[in-house]
Amino acid sequence: MAQPLKVYNTLTRQKELFEPINPPYVGLYVCGPTVYNFVHLGNVRTFLTFDTLFRYLTHIGYKVRYVRNITDVGHLVGDGDDGEDKIGRMAKLEKIEPMEVVQRYTNDFRAVMATFNILPPSIEPTATGHMVEQIDAVRSLIGKGLAYESNGSVYFDIARYNAQGGSYGKLSGRVLDDLLNETRDLDGQAEKRNPLDFALWKKAAPEHLMRWPSPWSNGFPGWHLECTCMSTKYLGKQFDIHGGGMDLKFPHHECELAQGQSIYGEEPVRYWLHSNMLTVNGQKMSKSLGNSFLPHELFTGSHHLLEQAYSPMTVRFFMLQSHYRSTLDFSNEALKAAQKGYRRLANGLRIIKSLEYTPAEGVAADEKKQQEVRKAVDDFYAALNDDLNTAVGIAQLFSLLKYINMLNLNQIQAAALGEEVFGLLKDSFIRFTENILGLKEEKTDTSAVLDGMLTLYREYKEQKQYDKVDQIRSYFKAQSLVIKDMKHRIDWAYEE
Repeated sequence: MAQPLKVYNTLTRQKELFEPINPPYVGLYVCGPTVYNFVHLGNVRTFLTFDTLFRYLTHIGYKVRYVRNITDVGHLVGDGDDGEDKIGRMAKLEKIEPMEVVQRYTNDFRAVMATFNILPPSIEPTATGHMVEQIDAVRSLIGKGLAYESNGSVYFDIARYNAQGGSYGKLSGRVLDDLLNETRDLDGQAEKRNPLDFALWKKAAPEHLMRWPSPWSNGFPGWHLECTCMSTKYLGKQFDIHGGGMDLKFPHHECELAQGQSIYGEEPVRYWLHSNMLTVNGQKMSKSLGNSFLPHELFTGSHHLLEQAYSPMTVRFFMLQSHYRSTLDFSNEALKAAQKGYRRLANGLRIIKSLEYTPAEGVAADEKKQQEVRKAVDDFYAALNDDLNTAVGIAQLFSLLKYINMLNLNQIQAAALGEEVFGLLKDSFIRFTENILGLKEEKTDTSAVLDGMLTLYREYKEQKQYDKVDQIRSYFKAQSLVIKDMKHRIDWAYEE
């Protein structure tokens, strides 16, 4: 491997050598969805980023416990400390139980993740399943003088936290005085000693559907507290990586850091990683602008901004073509280019799986080609080790694909690569594509049907029945496939 893994730590604002607390074990926590509506594409990018990290860490030998939660209570409309619970609000609108909302959209979320070939986490805890831990955490913070009760609600005391050595704002880079100036008068502010103090436990209003008994009131936990309790329960008081979207950096992750440090007396997370946002034709993706996408709209092409449908693996490939910390812009042109790129890789995957090494007398080893294959493999690892740079990694896959196509067209013999390098080419291309990048072949028809059609094609061509040859070509084209007439055989491929 060319170099050790480095990741960009949001907390220190620099790339750092990845050194787990307890190697070979790695603890990874990612903030999961609030299950009150269908998962949108911005969420998908975040989960795809950390799916790739999970896959890569596992590939290079770490034993990863990946925890990704389900937020099923406490996330209020507007992301603040006051207002309706997002799930409770949806339950009222649809006139169903809150847990029915939770189940419906949890099912949808898991189905979407599976469609994009995003692996399930090791543990998927829910906030409602960890009420005891959250109440205990509030008790602990009150006992340490870092939280206070007010009218049945409990708030984290930022001034006391900073006085005791904390530095609220250090993760997001926010300055406390600036935050105070930005703060507006909101409902519930009168309960707080400081307008920036955030809720650990909220007393439920009479109309609030979701509530639990506590020493302070019948109420519900604060959104930020939930993740602190679930992450530390399964990964320990300090763990390796906390991930999420850039939009969660403040206030959610800032509050998590303050809570964890206050409860356990040390930094709760060693590396904070954040994925960037999606834009559409250069504009921020949002419902109000009418340019946000649900996954099924991509797959069907039903969104008004789309010129055609795009498959799940095309979208996955598209997202991986950009570094996770960079803004990713959706456009039909970019998606069409990604479709071609993905199909080229899918063709290579299908071809290399069918190729076997065969020695050939009189074929000398080509050292230059052997070195080029080894270099492409090393460069792939170097790219992923450089803060998970999948964009550069994909470029190395295409370097390997060049040799796969040459082998397929008999432009070089496998013996020219030698058995060891041929094996390296085959194993690396499959592992890099499927196991690390999570790209798989999307079969459009059964192999038996396609093979039968090719047999007919060959016969019609030999009989010079060119009208029937053209009919078969048209059938393949309708399936986004092409027929490849090669000197030594006839095969099909995905249309690029």
